[in-house]
Amino acid sequence: MPAIQVAVPALRAADVSMVTAAQMAEVDRSAVEEFGITLLQMMEQAGSHLADVVRLEAGGHLKDLRIVVAVGPGNNGGGGLVAARHLANRGASVRVVLARPALRMSEAARHQLATLIAMEMHCCVATYDLTDDELERVLANADVVVDAVLGYRIHDAPTGEAERLIGFITRAGRPVVSLDLPSGLDPDSGEAAGIAIAATATLTLALPKPGLFQGEGPDRAGRVYLGDIGLPEALYTGLGISVGHPFSAGLIVLLDRTA
Repeated sequence: MPAIQVAVPALRAADVSMVTAAQMAEVDRSAVEEFGITLLQMMEQAGSHLADVVRLEAGGHLKDLRIVVAVGPGNNGGGGLVAARHLANRGASVRVVLARPALRMSEAARHQLATLIAMEMHCCVATYDLTDDELERVLANADVVVDAVLGYRIHDAPTGEAERLIGFITRAGRPVVSLDLPSGLDPDSGEAAGIAIAATATLTLALPKPGLFQGEGPDRAGRVYLGDIGLPEALYTGLGISVGHPFSAGLIVLLDRTA
């Protein structure tokens, strides 16, 4: 993809609080149970920002860009499905490749998939609908691959359908934009227990995860953006996390690891 042509606010990564996977799980729980922010609300924000990061990485334009959105079974995959809708709405040619059939996805992800089906977007299941050769061709023809296969809750090596899809993405050698962290990368240690994505850019959500900045993280995450999903400072304060106002300059900021 071309170099970034669109201005985006930048912050020193060292000045932004990080959260472990366990802390982020508590953030998600508190958002839903104590602040009434639904999973679908957060997913909408995540997917919208992910589409914007793809646009940034593509030099500012999405029209006619060929994008494959690789979707896992959990809520990270749901964010990818939201991004697919926004990317298509902005003129991109989008194809969704699911790691698993719809009935083996989270409820929130199925909700987002239903919208895409109503839009008549091209969606297929990698393991059941595509041969190896067909999946290779689909990925090889993409200008950008969106990696929304695995999220921050995964610490072990990818297995099964997710492992297969990640393997094909890595071998395709196309530019990749990952959601929250590259699939297969441990969110805390930054190590990869098995196969893992090497992304061109990563949009991490709410607060960055330490694995993006240590171990294999710096080599696998590419440019790291931070996206606001609308969580109040009081939520973090209640969990003993000091955050300040990282989004005062914009809903998406670029984290500068060199400063």
